[in-house]
Amino acid sequence: MYGTDSGQAQFTASFRCFGNLPALLKRRYRDASIVYRFKRHPAVKDAIESMGIPHTEVDVIVANGCSVDFHYQLQHLDTIDVYPLGCTVPAGTVLHLSAPPVEPVAFVIDLHLGKLTRRLRLLGFDCLYQNDFSDAEIMQLSFDQQRVILTRDRGILKHRQVVHGYLVRSDQVDEQIREVIDRYQLIDQIHAWRRCMACNGLLEKIEKAAIAERLQPLTRRYYLDFRRCRVCQRLYWQGSHFEKISRWLETLPGSDGQD
Repeated sequence: MYGTDSGQAQFTASFRCFGNLPALLKRRYRDASIVYRFKRHPAVKDAIESMGIPHTEVDVIVANGCSVDFHYQLQHLDTIDVYPLGCTVPAGTVLHLSAPPVEPVAFVIDLHLGKLTRRLRLLGFDCLYQNDFSDAEIMQLSFDQQRVILTRDRGILKHRQVVHGYLVRSDQVDEQIREVIDRYQLIDQIHAWRRCMACNGLLEKIEKAAIAERLQPLTRRYYLDFRRCRVCQRLYWQGSHFEKISRWLETLPGSDGQD
């Protein structure tokens, strides 16, 4: 497979991608070994992203047996191995390029992932989301507040400004949750029923008597424990949806589904 079809390309380098990276490659690069044509010695980051892999998905790059950073300039006949986070690298001193997110992990999420946003908030994670956020706004929020970008649009993750980001693979929300929890090792940071799923505000316990006039007759009769969002005043209680979601929480590896 070849990197560029330009007749002016005069150099070649061999690439191999490991772990879950091959699935991100553009179709024409999906081969065990990629012969990439180039000229003017581009940065290895630019070559990798031109093949379809955002730099946020890359943790280690090995050039001719030596670990290098994204600024390494390709040379003729280079052999480049590209590894994602968590993949075993058969090299000596390894330079990790994937910066760990600031603790506690917080997210800014693009418009295609509304269901994922609500689920992450349910688990207690700080998630900024608006269905009219522009790419520029998402990148600026990520930079200013050191939030992890979650997106299904790999284009936004290729911008140099982006440090923390993850390309969500699945289109199923249950699997998306598992992807994010696994990628950022969040299982011990889950605090369910802590945030409002609608606005991201923190929830507080509220006495039933204080909000009785807001409740429907059956809700007022059968439920005792309530929480209220400090921001939008939305009410939460342990209705039938609570049991359903609690059972779902228990399916997450290592989670006991507790508050």
